[in-house]
Amino acid sequence: MSNTSFLTPGDLLADGAVRETAEPGRSDAFLPAPQVQNHAANLAILPDGALACVWFAGTQEGVPDISVWFSRLEAGEQQWSTPVQLSDDPTRSEQNPVLFVRDSGEVWLLWTSQHAGNQDTARVLRRISPDGGLTWGEAHVLLPETDAGGVFVRQPVIRLGSGRLLLPVFHCVKIDGRKWVGDRDYSGAMISDDDGTTWREVVVPNSVGCVHMNIVVQQDGSLIALYRSRWADHIYRSVSTDDGDSWSAPVPTELPNNNSSVQVVARADGTLAVVYNQSSALDATARRVSLYDEIDDDGLADGTDAAESPLDDGDARAAFWGAPRAPMTLAISSDGGLTWPVRRDLDAGDGYCLTNNSRDGSNREFSYPSIVEGSDGRLHIAYTYFRQAIKYVQLDSDRVVGA
Repeated sequence: MSNTSFLTPGDLLADGAVRETAEPGRSDAFLPAPQVQNHAANLAILPDGALACVWFAGTQEGVPDISVWFSRLEAGEQQWSTPVQLSDDPTRSEQNPVLFVRDSGEVWLLWTSQHAGNQDTARVLRRISPDGGLTWGEAHVLLPETDAGGVFVRQPVIRLGSGRLLLPVFHCVKIDGRKWVGDRDYSGAMISDDDGTTWREVVVPNSVGCVHMNIVVQQDGSLIALYRSRWADHIYRSVSTDDGDSWSAPVPTELPNNNSSVQVVARADGTLAVVYNQSSALDATARRVSLYDEIDDDGLADGTDAAESPLDDGDARAAFWGAPRAPMTLAISSDGGLTWPVRRDLDAGDGYCLTNNSRDGSNREFSYPSIVEGSDGRLHIAYTYFRQAIKYVQLDSDRVVGA
């Protein structure tokens, strides 16, 4: 079932009001947009039952005015709050925020911080809220940049029954004499057995090109991870049966991927629900060199058109950028992500994303989704809409797979 919409930026009513749609059991909202560009939402349910959303906003991804913003939807209410800014480093682009709610009610905000468009300079910062997201402590570095490159996050921390914490990361590898484009990125899981005081990393084997590792816990206690593919071919999958101490090598699933983010949640009924773009490089008519080919060395957007020629050094696969980021699709699996027979589009359009410039309104992507399940079985989904605003979709439990 498809619910197609194709708005121009001028049509967006980004007032935060949650409204019922013509589709039974579905409500939508556009969160208030504090800046020209708004991207990379992540959702979490706070200790008081409110739904929180964090994302990054500013002039353009990679530019130093990009920072983290936070809004909340109080339990039982139909209005997202006015966003508040939670990071402010004028020398770095601050991206990919995630929230982690601890059993104590403390909330962690994690995000990445990089120089200009160079993800191989990224480090991971953290702020801690002692009161469920109402106030926040000072920012501090949780995971520093390494000699080999930058450390990035996109997916939330997972707490296992043993108390172990797993923080999925990916490494943006430096290549001498070349600007970062993502060709050597790989994934790992940071593990803490002392409630986040210290961390060690388990690298996912053969994971070059597999990023945005997203871990969920199966009902039998095993772990499933899904990955974005730099090759823009498929969503990849790996498993762990020892609480994350080792992982199988990622293998492609039947779902396509366009080198853009996905997110999966383990539902109370044992199924998995993933939100992603039903597209890949096979759907592309042109391509970019990288995500940041509009960012000059000084960290400013130059406004040039995206390049269409592939970048390949002859001895390895090259990351593919520019595949359409549409439709935004929800899929359900009953076998741990091996097959995904139930699929429905939440938004459809051409998904044009050969530019990262939001000021001219030419980007038409639906991307970087986040998904959580409420205690009542409702699914809460948020994703980038045209890089102009964050769209929120709420689905009643009996309408998850459509009418």
